[in-house]
Amino acid sequence: MKVFKSLVFTLLLWCCQISFGQSAIDNFLKPSDTLSKKRLKTLVISESVIGTATLVGLNQLWYADYPRSNFHFINDNAEWLQMDKVGHVFSSYHLGSFGANTLKWTGASRKSQLIYGSTLGLAFMTTVEVFDGYSANWGASLGDVAANVAGTALYVSQELLWKEQRIVPKFSFHTTPYASARPNVLGSSVQEQILKDYNGQTYWLSANIYSFAKSSSFPKWLNIAIGYGAEGMITGDEGFTNSIFLPESKRFRQFYLSLDVDLTKIKTKSHLVKTILTVFNSIKIPAPTFEIKGSGGTQFHILYF
Repeated sequence: MKVFKSLVFTLLLWCCQISFGQSAIDNFLKPSDTLSKKRLKTLVISESVIGTATLVGLNQLWYADYPRSNFHFINDNAEWLQMDKVGHVFSSYHLGSFGANTLKWTGASRKSQLIYGSTLGLAFMTTVEVFDGYSANWGASLGDVAANVAGTALYVSQELLWKEQRIVPKFSFHTTPYASARPNVLGSSVQEQILKDYNGQTYWLSANIYSFAKSSSFPKWLNIAIGYGAEGMITGDEGFTNSIFLPESKRFRQFYLSLDVDLTKIKTKSHLVKTILTVFNSIKIPAPTFEIKGSGGTQFHILYF
């Protein structure tokens, strides 16, 4: 459920970025060569307003109707076969990437982009953990904090090491029958299931081949992706499994190997198009995929979503 909150905020920022790009001229979207105080002020005000409004909204939607408590931690590291933790890595990475890129647009220094921009996701999601810690129905999770740090570190470390993002976390989704067993938890509509049904979610690490072998003849846009998913879950722990879909009452992990496309490597002079490609580069494209099932066996998908 916590990763649902962070994904909502991530999607909100994506939508704002797309809308902003559509309504602005291409020259305005072009990053400034030097620090623009006007752009920086606009950015700080915009992010402050959006962040505050989102936190207030989260408080009303998720916390207002439940009792408060003293700040406390919970250990949920074994729940959902860690799919929620991988979701935290994904969200903190892309929120950090968004923060760094928007600071780049203002003309801020690379150091500022890394210190103040790439930590946007970590700051926001740490605040959500504090909210959870004061809720009697939830609790702050050290596992979530570690995942948030890992997502931010994945972005920052690549910038420091390579000055580019060669490995990008991505997301894909397909509907599953498990949601029908607990629609209040896993989603009653496709839109809700994308965010809530861990059985249909797959998280990827998509690596650009050319970036690691720049003297090769590989297409610059071609990626290879390693994915992780899980199935058989209608609750966070092992105590309740839907025997209709899994007669042996087992939940299992899934590992994938697939091809992908780095949309940011597609050449274009339009800064609007670049913005759109950057936004959608967080989504894994359907492609031929080899799956290894944790329950045993393998499967080849002509197109895997």
